[in-house]
Amino acid sequence: MKRFFIVSIFLLISSSLFAQKELKGVIKDKNGPKDNLGVYGANIHWLNTEVGTTTNKKGMFSIPYKKEYRKLIISFVGYKIDTIIVNSTKPINHYLTESNTLEEVAITAKKDATQRSYLQTQNLVTINSEELLKAACCNLSESFETNPSIDVNFSDALTGTKQIQMLGLTSPYLLITQENIPSIRGAAQAFGLTFTPGTWVESIQITKGAGSVINGFESISGQINTELVKPSTNHKFYLNAYGAMGGRFELNTHFNQKVSEKWQTGLYVHGNYRGEKFDKNSDNFLDNPLAEQINVMNRWQYTDAEKGWVSFINFRYLDDSKQVGEVDFNPKEDRGSNTVWGSEIKTKRFDTSVKVGYVFPDLPFQNMGFQAAYSNHEQDSYFGLREYNIKHQSFYSNFMFSSIIGDTRNKFKTGASFTYDKYDEFVSAVMNSNFDRNENSIGAFFEYAYDNADNLSVTAGLRLDYHNLLGTFVTPRLHMRYVPLGRGVLRVSVGRGKRSANIFAENQQFFASSRTVTIENSGGNIYGLDPEVAWNYGVSFLQGYKLFGRKGDVTFDFYQTNFSNQVVVDWENPQEISFYNLEGKSIANSFQVEVNQNIIPYFNTRFSYKFYDVSTDYKSGNLAKALQAKHRFFANVSYETKTEDNDASWKFDVTYNWIGEQRLPDTNNQLPIYSDSYNLLNTQITKVFSKKFEVYAGAENITNYKQKNPILGSDNPFGANFDTTIIYAPVFGSNFYTGLRFKID
Repeated sequence: MKRFFIVSIFLLISSSLFAQKELKGVIKDKNGPKDNLGVYGANIHWLNTEVGTTTNKKGMFSIPYKKEYRKLIISFVGYKIDTIIVNSTKPINHYLTESNTLEEVAITAKKDATQRSYLQTQNLVTINSEELLKAACCNLSESFETNPSIDVNFSDALTGTKQIQMLGLTSPYLLITQENIPSIRGAAQAFGLTFTPGTWVESIQITKGAGSVINGFESISGQINTELVKPSTNHKFYLNAYGAMGGRFELNTHFNQKVSEKWQTGLYVHGNYRGEKFDKNSDNFLDNPLAEQINVMNRWQYTDAEKGWVSFINFRYLDDSKQVGEVDFNPKEDRGSNTVWGSEIKTKRFDTSVKVGYVFPDLPFQNMGFQAAYSNHEQDSYFGLREYNIKHQSFYSNFMFSSIIGDTRNKFKTGASFTYDKYDEFVSAVMNSNFDRNENSIGAFFEYAYDNADNLSVTAGLRLDYHNLLGTFVTPRLHMRYVPLGRGVLRVSVGRGKRSANIFAENQQFFASSRTVTIENSGGNIYGLDPEVAWNYGVSFLQGYKLFGRKGDVTFDFYQTNFSNQVVVDWENPQEISFYNLEGKSIANSFQVEVNQNIIPYFNTRFSYKFYDVSTDYKSGNLAKALQAKHRFFANVSYETKTEDNDASWKFDVTYNWIGEQRLPDTNNQLPIYSDSYNLLNTQITKVFSKKFEVYAGAENITNYKQKNPILGSDNPFGANFDTTIIYAPVFGSNFYTGLRFKID
């Protein structure tokens, strides 16, 4: 018994001597309210160690303490970083001070539907759901009508498909991702933007210039990332119905349900239908396609905040069909004949993805994540007597680990990725009609970021990839942000991108013409062509200010994309479309100035001017890019009225675009060398009856501007001069629509 007592005393003394001491305290906002309970989520760590923690909902924290630990670093977004000298375990009661630079961002994030970041190292613009509601926004391709960073054009005179451009380059040069998983690529390039309904979109992040090496090597002119609505934050039930005079009807329904304490799920159903025939310009061709689409997504979310886990699982199925061509075309009778010209494009797609993220509970600055996605895309189509079929199976995976080096000012991300693409492609317009291939790549990346949370941040990334058809190559990218004075932010970026061009999937509008298709084989591994390689350089300056007490900002952007190799799409010969490797120079210069100004409460304006200088060395000489306006002007005005409870009652939005003249390719004098400049005016009015119900009505192209003679040779579509691809302006004219939104939380 005595021995047991002595051992117990020894263990008690030992545990007291060797027990790890804790430093406790509370972090508060210096300018917070009197009942301020503390700052939730502030980062706290010992200098030059990986020992750290975060504050709880009351601003309280507890962190291991040793005599060797002297300096405690306290940081939180929007506040100055503080360093405290600690000599004992006496509880700390510390107040954070807001940073002057970051204070403006806090206001912007709360009030602006479109946010230009003052903090991100990259040149980032975020479009949230409030901005998306300013237009009908029926799908992703129509989500940029009120944002001047993206140009929206029609790809042809038949399908009504809208094509986006940024920095003077078309969407294939953009990395388009869905929750940072590459989504619209390969076979989906032509119509993929129409496969994401607007109501599924929570926000869109637009990054100009070279993107992050984390997401791959394909980005050249920038990245567009779409964040989808989350089962945990989306409405329990949501209904959106839309109808337009153009014969288009859409219905969206969302169902979200909490399954358990940690699991939530959502079912999202989209359907659209266009069954009415219109030929307003009397050329005997449909102005808009006859179309049907059913799109269903099931989304699962798992969250365990205490243990640091969060994950998403998605399943989606799409069935989309379009019919275009002459008004009297009947597929059952006229397909394959040379009497009535018509086309059908049928797409079926299934995709699934999983994302898993883990934040180390004791090290909140350290986390890891894994992404994987699979898609099966099948398109069966014909254009008159030409047939084009493609099946694309794709797999993507990416693992990432991030932490700090010394303290939270120095962070890094590293990981590895693997991609696999299997293409089965049939093109009847080319002598060698089968273009089947397998592509796979494996790569590793490392990205270092320095941020003093004040006036300087730098992100430098490098990735090494091996591609079975493109070889082994390195992708470097660098971004820098500097705040010289006040609320001015200077950004500089440079980076390299590389991609394989899917020449038919990206340019299938040319099948709807009489042009012959030729490929000048240069010995490359894909279509006999070499991969596209380009460097992108950018400078941006953002200045926030107040004018008569009202908030505003002005941004100047200049970017240059310089191709060391490009697959040139040459359609300067009116009888031919030719693909070949660049011999010479291909440069895209882009300059943009944008001004955002609040006039009075809830009355905001946005103005933008853009200048493009895009030219390429063709076989026939150096030419400016066809169908690219050198000058563009944009204006958007929005206003809201409020109820006594400060809820929106009426919303008014007006968007104006002026598009300058565009060079047209050679048409044997059927069209002039340059198009006319023209104006587009869109508007929408929304009446909010309650938080649950609202109706909206709008008009597109109010001035009813239409391109004259959009289809060349429409009187003889099987003749030598038939061409539907030279489109620089709307074909349909004015379009009026209405809709409603109903939600239950």
